[in-house]
Amino acid sequence: MFYKLAQKVMFQMDPEVAHNIAIGSLKMTGNNPLNCFYSQNVKSTPVECMGLTFPNPVGLAAGLDKDGESIDAFYAMGFGHIEVGTVTPRPQPGNDQPRLFRLKPAKGIINRMGFNNKGVDNLVRNLMAKKSDIMVGVNIGKNKDTPVEQGKDDYLICMDKVYQHSAYIAVNISSPNTPGLRTMQYGELLDDLLNSIKVKQSELAQKHGKYVPVALKIAPDLTLEEIQSIAESLKKNNFDAVIATNTTLSRDNVQGLDNAEETGGLSGKPLTELSTKVIKQLAECIDGAIPIIGVGGINSAKDAQDKLDAGATMLQIYSGFIYQGPQLVKEIVDQCDFK
Repeated sequence: MFYKLAQKVMFQMDPEVAHNIAIGSLKMTGNNPLNCFYSQNVKSTPVECMGLTFPNPVGLAAGLDKDGESIDAFYAMGFGHIEVGTVTPRPQPGNDQPRLFRLKPAKGIINRMGFNNKGVDNLVRNLMAKKSDIMVGVNIGKNKDTPVEQGKDDYLICMDKVYQHSAYIAVNISSPNTPGLRTMQYGELLDDLLNSIKVKQSELAQKHGKYVPVALKIAPDLTLEEIQSIAESLKKNNFDAVIATNTTLSRDNVQGLDNAEETGGLSGKPLTELSTKVIKQLAECIDGAIPIIGVGGINSAKDAQDKLDAGATMLQIYSGFIYQGPQLVKEIVDQCDFK
């Protein structure tokens, strides 16, 4: 009830203003009695993924808490993990505003944020300050002004800084809002990046005495041949997981709606079927060698079950959480069949 009232107020505001107010409020209330307005008990449903044991299979996708400011509040909501970021080596403002748009009739969101964040050093301070023991993955990217050919250096810088503070690290090369970024999903650029990440992971594991898994986040706008190629690179480089999928550039399911022609990545319900299709194709290519974390258009327990049936081991939500609230976490955990 509280969330529906808060949502009604927030949906009257500019989306980015509402987002900033929400994150600020969660930051202030995450560790005090006021978290009673959104905290909930979610049953323990442990799942093994990437060599880690998560308390339940439903996580918060990257992008909502980019700088890790409200981690403890999301823990109170019952998430099994939270993925913060995308974070870059240096702070950057992102793209010009407005850059966040609701498509309410379709329960969709378009964003062209452009990796706006306060930089990796700020994120590390927030990770060190969290009070809960929630498992936190860190989603890393490259700065906008770093040439694609030198992009891997930015990923390695971020890896080095967040390694000992992360449950896992997610490599984001699939956002449509950083020019040229998605070209890193293909061919030699991809192989070089994945190999460099794994070499760095080995060095850091030896240095810190701790193995932190690495996952690759991919786009939904891929052909079967491209998915097959990515799957081969993941297997060849012994990646620990793949996150499928990021936002889409397609507008097939939202034509004619207000804001549908805005540039950027589309998430939410219009992405549901496309994301599930990519997960199914990816699962067939990987054949159990690497776990899949399914994300994209999960608005109900049925959507979540479809992702699991397609081959996902764990799930993440973002736009569905905006439209449905924390109750969606509980609904998925209570109603889905996690094998």
